[in-house]
Amino acid sequence: MRIRALDHLVLTVSDPEATVAFYERLGMRRDEFGDGRLALRFGAQKINLHQAGSEFEPHAARPVPGSGDLCLLVDGALDVVRAELEAGGIAVEAGPVERTGAEGPLRSLYVRDPDGNLVELSEPA
Repeated sequence: MRIRALDHLVLTVSDPEATVAFYERLGMRRDEFGDGRLALRFGAQKINLHQAGSEFEPHAARPVPGSGDLCLLVDGALDVVRAELEAGGIAVEAGPVERTGAEGPLRSLYVRDPDGNLVELSEPA
């Protein structure tokens, strides 16, 4: 077996609508599917959302809001991204800092979503 790509991941969240609103500000698109389920689409991937206490089966052994740590690649310059975040009222917690991604060096900023998940926004260095 060989893994080809990441299709989707799941975040357990306290307030799915607040989560959608936050990630839409980062350029993701709201997706409703199945029986009223919510997801966030970007590129060829998506993040499915489970509301804490009402998780879709099967789910992680201990789903908890705020336990995620994501790295997302951005289009454009990180300095422009920072200005857009600040203009939109999203606080930058750290960065820019140098990191190592799956395909090489990155320059990253860190923000938090409404549940406190750490979101790393990165450009290739």
